[in-house]
Amino acid sequence: MDRHPIFDIIANDSSSSSDDEVEMIIRFAIEEERLNSGGGSRQKRSRTYIRRDFVQATERIFRDYFAEPPLYSPNMFRRRFRMSRPLFLRIKSMLEATEPYFVQRRNAAGRLGLSSLQKITAAIRMLAYGTTADLCDEYVKIGETTAMKCLKKFVKAVVSNFSEEYLRSPTNNDIARLLALGESRGFPGMLGSIDCMHWKWKNCPTAWQGNFTGHIREPTIILEAVASYDLWIWHAFFGLPGSHNDINVLERSSVFTELAEGRAPSVNYSINGNNYTMGYYLADGIYPPWATFVKTIPSPQGPKKSHFAKKQEEARKDVERAFGVLQSRFAIVHERDINEVERGDYEQLNETTLDPVSHAPTLEFMDFIRRHRQIRDRETHSQLQSDLVEHLWATT
Repeated sequence: MDRHPIFDIIANDSSSSSDDEVEMIIRFAIEEERLNSGGGSRQKRSRTYIRRDFVQATERIFRDYFAEPPLYSPNMFRRRFRMSRPLFLRIKSMLEATEPYFVQRRNAAGRLGLSSLQKITAAIRMLAYGTTADLCDEYVKIGETTAMKCLKKFVKAVVSNFSEEYLRSPTNNDIARLLALGESRGFPGMLGSIDCMHWKWKNCPTAWQGNFTGHIREPTIILEAVASYDLWIWHAFFGLPGSHNDINVLERSSVFTELAEGRAPSVNYSINGNNYTMGYYLADGIYPPWATFVKTIPSPQGPKKSHFAKKQEEARKDVERAFGVLQSRFAIVHERDINEVERGDYEQLNETTLDPVSHAPTLEFMDFIRRHRQIRDRETHSQLQSDLVEHLWATT
């Protein structure tokens, strides 16, 4: 190896001010030689072109699941795609009509590209099994980066087109149906059951594990949900670290936002001669004694309270059953990807107009405070529980 010119300069330069400068220059010279020799350069990842037969892959998927008769039965379709075939076809039609990415096209050479069946199948397989994008290549014949792009566009398009129908708060008709369902099970005024669940985060960064580790002793992310008997999850609050408990999550949740702001549908019912104007959720013992929660009775004394505790715990299993179904159908919810962080644009305005601030109380704010206190009223909670004890006992 040739001697670096910098060493000759240092040897002939008697005006060096300090040994530190000499050491620094030598280190820079050594690093430069290492980089020039290729010791510090990363080997470039070679990209091999794979000529996948998209037409054959599409025909195979069609024969397996969509032909008449298909190779695999409708039960096997539901098990592998986590949905019925009519629902799959409905989503496929929606994607082809609203998202150009899922429309099959020809490339510049006139060769047919990936079909919508391939792209949607790859996305659903990753959602259903929690597998990596590379595993979709053998059957669907789709590359890893393309499979990840299909997944991202798939979930965005589904949320964009179906959120108004499924990801929404209950309407007046929904409230009437939920109240009728609750009353048939012995709980007039019940809107569902609420609980939190910890989702294990296998790939949690080491620096974050302390914040996301709670009583489960491993990193988790918390999901708060309200579910009804038919497994409709109409409230979901997801993303808080696993070091929180159910009460911490509740304080940050929006489950009672519409009720406190006066925008929730009205709920009126009567139990044991007492009138109530707010629906409630069945909850476990950790939740606070609010007017919107009905909890079980720990160590119940007497047949009435024992019967109430049994019925409450039976009905409260709805949300836990919904959690179990969600986990068993879509394994990908066990993980969370933080590689992409959305960054807001906080551009400062040049001119700001300040409106005069009024310190007088407003009717809207006072109504909000009143409703907020009604939600957390402990006396109403105790009265509601006592009335339900008597009601359930009388209907046995």
